[in-house]
Amino acid sequence: MAVDTDKNSYTIIFAVIMVLVVGSLLAFTASSLAPNIDENERMEKQQNILYAMGVNGNVDKGDITFVSTDKVADEFSKYIKQQLVIENGKAKEDNKAYLIDIKKEQAKAKNGGTRRLPLFVGEKDGKTFYVAPIRGKGLWDAIWGYVALDADMVVQGAFFDHKGETPGLGANIKQRYFMDDFNGERLLTDAGVFKGITVAKGNNDPTNKIKDDYEVDALAGATITGDGVSAMIKKDLKLYLPYFKTLK
Repeated sequence: MAVDTDKNSYTIIFAVIMVLVVGSLLAFTASSLAPNIDENERMEKQQNILYAMGVNGNVDKGDITFVSTDKVADEFSKYIKQQLVIENGKAKEDNKAYLIDIKKEQAKAKNGGTRRLPLFVGEKDGKTFYVAPIRGKGLWDAIWGYVALDADMVVQGAFFDHKGETPGLGANIKQRYFMDDFNGERLLTDAGVFKGITVAKGNNDPTNKIKDDYEVDALAGATITGDGVSAMIKKDLKLYLPYFKTLK
């Protein structure tokens, strides 16, 4: 018996079947790729953490070369001596601290919950680094980064990234010349008061040789993105101050 394809019921049944088939295929594809996606996220986070503390393949002044994906797990284990999670003012070891979703933790705190703060303690060339993840808002979308500090909360390295900042302007937060400007910048006053770092358009030190002014030179044409970097540094890194006081 021939099927009457002109009936509305045929169109509806066909549409329902197609939705079920396509939905099932998408669900299967997503579940199949999930392990690969998680693995890529792990490697990227570990590369960024290592980059901030100076474990990278940079040679020339403009280089941004991460530890290769085939070596990053071993290098992470070699240089990162502790992974900590700070919660309610107490720090405890957690070997999967790098998997903590900063965006979700910020949302949790905004809704009255307790935010978990991951911190990565690394050692390189006899020096101890404390690498903290930060996250904020740029002009168009999210910006984030990792900042390596010493026990006095002096910046030893930084890595920044973004989701959708303007190419050639705000997107330049992930350029080497901008990230390197933060090296040596202080977050605390001599009295131990947290000041943070401002990406300042009117900065009188464009070569960033002065390291106790709590400022770095702004990116041309990227005021809002720069303000976002300033805000996430001040907001997120200040949360780690109680922990750093315990190091004294």
